[in-house]
Amino acid sequence: MDLIDRGYRFLHPRDGDGRVLAVVGIRAHGAVIDVIRLDAEDDVAAFRVPGDETNVLEPRKMLWRCRGGAHEVLDELLALSDSYQNSGGRPVQGCWVPGEGGRAKWLTPSH
Repeated sequence: MDLIDRGYRFLHPRDGDGRVLAVVGIRAHGAVIDVIRLDAEDDVAAFRVPGDETNVLEPRKMLWRCRGGAHEVLDELLALSDSYQNSGGRPVQGCWVPGEGGRAKWLTPSH
């Protein structure tokens, strides 16, 4: 619930048979985008990328990252400071996230 309260929006990438492959939460805020990907309870990755990153699911540049079990990664992510919001980067207007069937979804920033 803490992630939803902080403005994370969730996607559920699926395979060709419609099975969910992961749960992905994305939060665009300030000049950065935070992403958490839950593949399994013991296989979770979270990272923060600059707001101008073109592919937030496979970023070229990361400002912060953490990988491990769900409890560990979620604790680290929730403790992460929002100080990058005022780091001099341009405010994020939102981000495109690749979706199913070659479609992309626009996610607006949280406030």
